[in-house]
Amino acid sequence: MRYTSARRPTIYFIGVSTGKSSIMRVFPAWAKHLGLEDAAIVGMDFPLHADAALYREAAAFIRDDPLSLGALVTTHKIDFYRACRDMFDEIDPHARLMGETSCLSKRDGRFICKAKDPISSGLTLDSFLGQDYFARTGGALFSMGAGGSTIAITWHLMRRSRGKDVPSRIVVSDRSPERLDEIAGIHRQIECDVPVEYVLPERPDANDHVMSTLPPASLVINATGLGKDAPGSPLTDAARFPDRAIAWELNYRGDLLFLDQARRQQQAKALQVEDGWTYFIHGWTQVIAEVFDIEIPTSGAGFDRLSEIAAAAGATASSAAAGNKAGGRPPGSD
Repeated sequence: MRYTSARRPTIYFIGVSTGKSSIMRVFPAWAKHLGLEDAAIVGMDFPLHADAALYREAAAFIRDDPLSLGALVTTHKIDFYRACRDMFDEIDPHARLMGETSCLSKRDGRFICKAKDPISSGLTLDSFLGQDYFARTGGALFSMGAGGSTIAITWHLMRRSRGKDVPSRIVVSDRSPERLDEIAGIHRQIECDVPVEYVLPERPDANDHVMSTLPPASLVINATGLGKDAPGSPLTDAARFPDRAIAWELNYRGDLLFLDQARRQQQAKALQVEDGWTYFIHGWTQVIAEVFDIEIPTSGAGFDRLSEIAAAAGATASSAAAGNKAGGRPPGSD
């Protein structure tokens, strides 16, 4: 990749297909609202599991270029951290525990690595679960995909400090045994009394089977990237959601088959279906606040206004149909 020195304060978006993301239209509107009119956003696209040298080259450029202020990292969170961790002057406790980074920033000449997912996923979960959800319902958690998002989500929900408001059971599935070993190692460092299972789905219907064992009101998450980074769903069309379950698709851009599968059962199974919109807002605003060293609200009228601005900026005539499909929200989260 050819890098050119930034001419104005710049945040980078490190992903897979960043040009398709609505953040490229949303960020300028947010910047104007937040008083960052001179700021810019630039995408950096890498293939899945890129060579470590490519990640290190990107990190060195951001670190050394004066007006390159930081970056949001998605999809590559774990691989980027592994490749570059020796390059950071400061690594926050979440990044160390989870072995990932979603946020690069600079302060007083120091290059800083943080994991913002535990915060952004927690804010998102709390917004749609409501108070004491698991204590009230006895639901379990099933997250398909053992990457950075599932690490953050399980950390938020499984901690002993939550008292009785924890899932009755946690199941994590992933096609990579190495990723399962990694998340199990992280879980062993968390004070937790919740039983946790790790599943390697060796058959197409393996995740279907896990879901058939879940109690009513369980939270089922597609954290695999299937439907955005690659086609498909971690479930087959024969899968049946638990009654009154919450189905959460972490994305809202792409051919979101998992979301379609949940919506087809929504009425019959009394499902609550959530897409990645609020997660997108929290994920980006957390990183923007860090990179530009500003305060951004996480709830209330101020947060609602940011969501409205994003919806208006991200919606285009060509994406109207997809936006309606996703509850009236514009597609485009990487």
